[in-house]
Amino acid sequence: MKFLPAQFAYFVETAAMRRNLRILVRFVVALVVLIVGYSLLFHVIMEAEGQTHSWITGFYWTLTVMSTLGFGDITFQSDLGRVFSTIVLLSGVLFLLIVLPFTFIQFFYAPWLEAQTRRRVPRSLADSVRDHVLIASHDPVAITLVPRLEALGYDYYLLEPELSRALELEEEGLNVVLGSPEDIDTYRRVGVARASMLVANVDDAVNTNISFTARELECDVPIVSFARDPASVDVLELAGSTTVLQLADMLGRSLARRSLAGGQRVSVIGRFGELVVAEAPVAGTPFVGKSLGEGWLRQMTGLTAVGAWERGRFTAPGPETRLGPSTVLVLAGTQDQLTAFEEMTAIYRPTDAPVLILGGGRVGTSAALALEDRGLEYRIVEMDPNAVQIPERTTVGNAAELTVLQEAGVDQAPTIMVTTSSDATNIYLTIYCRRLRPDVQIVSRATLERNVSTLHRAGSDFVMSYASMGANAILNVLQGGDVVMIAEGLDVFRVPVPPGLRGVELRQSGIRGDTGCHVVAFQDGDQLETSPGPETRLPSGPDGELILVGTTYNEGRFMDHYNSARTRG
Repeated sequence: MKFLPAQFAYFVETAAMRRNLRILVRFVVALVVLIVGYSLLFHVIMEAEGQTHSWITGFYWTLTVMSTLGFGDITFQSDLGRVFSTIVLLSGVLFLLIVLPFTFIQFFYAPWLEAQTRRRVPRSLADSVRDHVLIASHDPVAITLVPRLEALGYDYYLLEPELSRALELEEEGLNVVLGSPEDIDTYRRVGVARASMLVANVDDAVNTNISFTARELECDVPIVSFARDPASVDVLELAGSTTVLQLADMLGRSLARRSLAGGQRVSVIGRFGELVVAEAPVAGTPFVGKSLGEGWLRQMTGLTAVGAWERGRFTAPGPETRLGPSTVLVLAGTQDQLTAFEEMTAIYRPTDAPVLILGGGRVGTSAALALEDRGLEYRIVEMDPNAVQIPERTTVGNAAELTVLQEAGVDQAPTIMVTTSSDATNIYLTIYCRRLRPDVQIVSRATLERNVSTLHRAGSDFVMSYASMGANAILNVLQGGDVVMIAEGLDVFRVPVPPGLRGVELRQSGIRGDTGCHVVAFQDGDQLETSPGPETRLPSGPDGELILVGTTYNEGRFMDHYNSARTRG
């Protein structure tokens, strides 16, 4: 008995559904009046022919003719009757076989089906849902962020205003809430005041609206907004954004740090208090051909090599790791130790030829300005004359043409940066440049994380994706800034020492074997121990912290294995 009232409630819950129901009722009433009218005329014409029938027979004849069944057991003898029969037949075809099904589907069945479907996607979250992450759009950043949130045990919900799109996302196994990210009622229904974070990842104008709308509820939820235009940063902050990320600028500067040009041998990529994580290429130094097992790095500088890059392939260092001309070491240590390494390698200066940047958009321009800050020369190749922002250092033309690249200095460039917004174009240019210069360093930009491996196979030494950069920046804010992305999916992060590992020697801890993470340092009170040896005991106090390097998957394994949680800032 509860089913019918529940179904009827679907048709009165919105003004549009109530309007559709009124239209359907009006049509049915008009159809009934037409059938009654035809039945009356049936009796009039039959009596004129001298035939007498009951009222039930009149309705029976009208419905059989209008529905085109026409059994033929009751017929007119006069031409007037036959003309009347033809009119009833044609009107029946029109109203019963065409208009009625269309009206029923359009104003009854389709709204009912939509209402049923809409019930599949939640419009609100229970009060018990807390500390969740709300994401305004399912963009490339969200595609990368969601698996990382799941690996770290965070609940998340995507806000989607379109029902069809929400259903698609739900079928992909994603958590979706039906609602516009620009509607204040949406934030009431999803419990924004109980959330850990709101991510505004649409465009600058919409992100401003999202921030302002969420703040109208007088909640203090952290809001991370993306800004494409530098001029939007102040507006987004005024609207209520806690953190504004300029991902294009961040990505450009990150790519520039990977350049081998100039005398700077060490590029700092993150800090944990006194611990500094940096990258250092060994090309052109006497270290080429040596293995880390010889112990020269720790003896000469005190640094620990926590990883090594070889043509886009990252490996955890071991005693057998031998350095090649394209190897880039990931080092961890103090600033003094890095300075000592840089002084040792400063004399091995590569060429001073300009770095070649393919693509003069926001990312390429940011990379150029970062190189300029380091005092390095560069040349930009941009195909669109209207997009040129630094004309005195830009060659206008198609980067796929050899003459254009030669004019820009491809034959002497120590590094080629591929920074266009199209992943397909970047793959094409990476393959082309690798064929032209097998020995050159190529640093590429990707928009989607799934294209990172393709760019590596195409010949890129380093690839940084817009999606991973954004996801990592969001996690940094969410978790108090205790994570540094070394490269795609590879992070340095800080966690409390699990109770079961307190006071245990590092070689007996089993951290690397059980989780795949590598301990690069630990904090014991005010003391930071960098480059711990196998015999070093982990902090025994409750305030001890480990600094680890590993992939997002390794990090999740650590959290699950030790039932741990990351330190919050």
